[in-house]
Amino acid sequence: MEPTDVQHSECLSILRPVRDALDVLNGKWKLPIIVALTFGEKRFGEIAKEVHGITDRMLSKELRDLEVNGLVKRTIHDTYPVKVTYELTPHSKSLGEVIESLRKWGTLHRKNIMQHS
Repeated sequence: MEPTDVQHSECLSILRPVRDALDVLNGKWKLPIIVALTFGEKRFGEIAKEVHGITDRMLSKELRDLEVNGLVKRTIHDTYPVKVTYELTPHSKSLGEVIESLRKWGTLHRKNIMQHS
């Protein structure tokens, strides 16, 4: 059976925004960085400690990407030595439901895998 033009259009109307979201949040580090910043403003080293396994180079790249996409705000404080902090933007807080859904699904998935192993 051939898909109709309506089915194709409906499929695209779902796939396009999902693809857009995945393009912004791609990789294994962006969501953990966002989760780490959910608990407040942090310095680079604090984020690095909380996001286990990320290299400084990768953390720097991912923070830049998140800043370009309007999800993280970088602030340079006028102190000596210079202090740089990162925090979530109001826009990034709209990911709260997505992150909570992923957490719930991840918990369910882990239980499912444990039961079948």
